[in-house]
Amino acid sequence: MSLVLPSEIVVERFVPTARAMLAAALDERGFTQQEIADRIGVTQAAVSNLVNGNVAVEERFSEDPRMIETIERIADGFDEDRMDGVDAMAELLALVEAFEDRGPICAAHEEAMPELEGLGCDLCVRGTDSEVLAERDVLASVRRAARLLAGTDAMVEHVPNVGTNVGMALPDAADPTDVAAIPGRIYRMRGSVEVPANPEFGASEHVARTVLAARSVDPDARAALNVATSDELLAAARERGIEPLEFDPEYEDRGEHLREAMATRGEVPPVLFHRGAFGIEPVTFVLGRTAVEAAELAVDLAERATGGHET
Repeated sequence: MSLVLPSEIVVERFVPTARAMLAAALDERGFTQQEIADRIGVTQAAVSNLVNGNVAVEERFSEDPRMIETIERIADGFDEDRMDGVDAMAELLALVEAFEDRGPICAAHEEAMPELEGLGCDLCVRGTDSEVLAERDVLASVRRAARLLAGTDAMVEHVPNVGTNVGMALPDAADPTDVAAIPGRIYRMRGSVEVPANPEFGASEHVARTVLAARSVDPDARAALNVATSDELLAAARERGIEPLEFDPEYEDRGEHLREAMATRGEVPPVLFHRGAFGIEPVTFVLGRTAVEAAELAVDLAERATGGHET
């Protein structure tokens, strides 16, 4: 009996194919060999071999439409500065999981270990933990939302003095530790929006409190971010057909104030705000089903408020 682990197939055959395809895609987009090397984690000499076709690729992977689509998505993400190495790794890990579920990795594994043929093997996917997958999806959404905020010039003037944060809850969230956000908050520095760290669960009690209050009224409202309150931003919301909901600014029992305001309205509106109080900066919350959805709405409102939105 030959003993071959599916991870060997991934390391020895999938990874070289993915690197060769990604190197070629980035080369087509005008990246230098050193830039490609920095993106995919190999030496410049290795990149030369990859782009010149000196590394064998496995056709069962390279010709799979899912592989082609994933590589193009990563290459576009790098080219447009929408993705970093963490995003690319998440995309490739998701593809590996798909390929291990009766896919080409399974086929390659059966060839390398004939004892598996005809067994309908599901060892790679049998132990999938839905909770782990949900956490990964939430973290990915928050990370992409934060990058969207940081990459939008119009957001700079809408970051409050206390900083901005964006958070998203797990589907069954019960307390702030079930809500992922950016540790240390997102802040304004020298005319740009800076994201200090990758998201973590339990990183922001304030945003978590808003998300949990919204979920108590509408379970689909799982994400929120805060920006500075301004008449221009509220007018932009109304221009979008959104009537912002005002709530009590006091920190004490903030969650209860929010729940009462939304329950009275009978819905969770996408925009909530308060005008501030003594020692409390005016803040607006933008809500969504995902962190990316909330960030997209916030960006649109910010651009409308600053006159940068094209109609």
